[in-house]
Amino acid sequence: MTGRSNKAARRRILMSVDAVGGVWRYALDLAVGLKPLGLETIFAVFGPRPSAEQVREAEAIGKLIYCDAPLDWMAETEADVKAVPGTIAELAVRERADLVHLNLPSQAAAVDVGVPVVVVSHSCVSTWFHAVRGSSVPEAWQWQERLNRQGFDQADAVLAPSRSHAALLGCVYGTIDGLQVIHNASRVSPAGGPKDDFVFAAGRWWDDGKNGAVLDAAAPEISWPVVMAGSNRGPTGQYVPIEKARNRGELSHAETMELMGKAAIVVSPSLYEPFGLAPLEAARCGSALVVADIPTYRELWDGAALFADPHDPRAFAAAVNRLVRDPSLRTICANRARIRSLDFTAEAQANAVARLYTQILSTKSAFTAAE
Repeated sequence: MTGRSNKAARRRILMSVDAVGGVWRYALDLAVGLKPLGLETIFAVFGPRPSAEQVREAEAIGKLIYCDAPLDWMAETEADVKAVPGTIAELAVRERADLVHLNLPSQAAAVDVGVPVVVVSHSCVSTWFHAVRGSSVPEAWQWQERLNRQGFDQADAVLAPSRSHAALLGCVYGTIDGLQVIHNASRVSPAGGPKDDFVFAAGRWWDDGKNGAVLDAAAPEISWPVVMAGSNRGPTGQYVPIEKARNRGELSHAETMELMGKAAIVVSPSLYEPFGLAPLEAARCGSALVVADIPTYRELWDGAALFADPHDPRAFAAAVNRLVRDPSLRTICANRARIRSLDFTAEAQANAVARLYTQILSTKSAFTAAE
């Protein structure tokens, strides 16, 4: 979508979002990129209420509507999310949406909006269990897998943020028609400058997929202080102790970026990452990366980071200490990561998503005219 026609300028995207994890940053950064392309975003927030700071940030970009309905992975039963499709359909009509962009596949399972629907799989319990536990999803949560499958089938297009996650979706769900890969991106400006001698990591540490316990166990063997930012207590009672690293707790995005910008080395020990925004932001900040040896990080950072076995704290300590002892290697890794990060620009992401929107809208219009 390169033109700025009146029709394009009137296009309105209803986008579901949550205030808990990386989907928030994805949605807001994408909406900023879509705006100059003539696309207005209305954010429909599901799950916990956004903070006052999040509300201010979102309303500076587009309209924000809070929907008092849970996210599937925070729901006890399928009945808890039964009203979600109706809520989305009602909003689509009320806000005169031209297209609905759902960042949770299950939200599309029974949605009937009369306009194109794009679904993005950022993560799900089924792929999480496959990657983190090496098992299928427990019986009590199989309804989520079924709703996700229905959502994929209902959508006009399905997006994955990496080839590795697309492959994992195929492994768990089978063939998904219309599945495409559009890499995530970051709006963080590339930066350099002096660094401080400490190691930094950011994540939702209450999520076992983020693997915070391994980094915490590695901390005593790492020559520099290890600082971990992010909550280690989850919204439904999950808890992962952080006892050996310096636990900064939950910080705002701005506070996290300030710390990240100072850190000479940034670590991501995740067992499960459909994309992984923290390493990308760290690379933009000029930090050297040590990341878990998982398919997603090999896809994105091979040749631009050091890798470590995510199950082995000593492997992480050894990789980090290698960078600590070798400033030259640290500089080389930081430069390579910064260069690689330029493959994942917010402009490229927004243009790719906008082209997809245009294609789907055109196809839908032609189909409707033929009827």
